[in-house]
Amino acid sequence: MKQLLIDSSVLLDILTDDPEWAERSVATLAGYSSDHQPCINDIIFAEVSVGFRRIEDLRAAVAGLQLEHLPTPHEALFLAGKAFLLYRRRGGIRTQPLPDFFIGAHAAVSSLPLLTRDPVRIRTAFPTVEIVRP
Repeated sequence: MKQLLIDSSVLLDILTDDPEWAERSVATLAGYSSDHQPCINDIIFAEVSVGFRRIEDLRAAVAGLQLEHLPTPHEALFLAGKAFLLYRRRGGIRTQPLPDFFIGAHAAVSSLPLLTRDPVRIRTAFPTVEIVRP
């Protein structure tokens, strides 16, 4: 079965029942789940953790969605740093979070489609990544 990396924006839509995005995010994930294993990585886990008081609650939520945890490859971490450096050299703002680059680089080096609501930066930095939008 193919894998699908789920960005924290989409995962938070689902876990918080976001009034604007939850329905579309759930429907898109459901449409891909028949032939893709939904996955998260360390960075996504960390970003989503801000919405939980206890790690056990986050683990239960991840387990309830049947998400596979993928370790972030070193090649992705290296590529993320280089992409962020290029972004900054091109005038990118300092407040731009580096985690987006970690997630995009993971999708790029592992040839994973990425389900995200924030495709512009990913497309620019990692043009080979297949973007799936809710």
